Amino acid sequence: MNSKFTPVLAFAIALLFSFNTSYSQDQEVSVKTADSIKIKRFNLGLKVGIPNLIGGSAEILLPLLNNGLAPFVDFSGLDVNTDDIATNLSYLEYGVNYYPNKKGNGFFLALGRAQFKTDLTFYDLVFSEAGQSVEGDASTIFDFNTTNIKLGIKAGSRIYFRFELGYGFGAIPKEVEFTAQFREIEEFFSEPLPPLPGVISGGILIGNVGFGLAF
Repeated sequence: MNSKFTPVLAFAIALLFSFNTSYSQDQEVSVKTADSIKIKRFNLGLKVGIPNLIGGSAEILLPLLNNGLAPFVDFSGLDVNTDDIATNLSYLEYGVNYYPNKKGNGFFLALGRAQFKTDLTFYDLVFSEAGQSVEGDASTIFDFNTTNIKLGIKAGSRIYFRFELGYGFGAIPKEVEFTAQFREIEEFFSEPLPPLPGVISGGILIGNVGFGLAF
């Protein structure tokens, strides 16, 4: 080989080696960075608190607004029986959580819509007709909706925990009005709304803790 080409060849080999080393390091840093911000997009868990007492929860983190938007649904059912009334309550809330954190955890703001469906059975109501009175039971359905705003925090990776506080806005009457029939006697009733978790005349109080699995 011509001696005058030896320094040029050595320089080219050194430059190529330097480029490959730099590229490999950049790739390694890129992979590590990607691994460090792995996103778990599906959350399934339980919530305990008011108004849902205990129920299920599901959330999916969308690749929108820097992984900030997460539609959710919460659901639960509850039976409460007293000497005067039996209450079967089902609760469904759906909406979206917004996480400023790009990983879909940390502090979040939630906006949702809640549906309360109640089957009520009132015991020992008095049915009157033509001066005669008889006691009987009667059932009715009482439903209402609220618009919920919540603040919360979610922490953890594979196993997560969350805490939420908020308020649901809705016009909730203090009495249940219905017409019932017993032994061919039809009667109109206006009965006090039975106590429901977190429900007040202007809406609902919201406070719960939750936990579950993310994947």
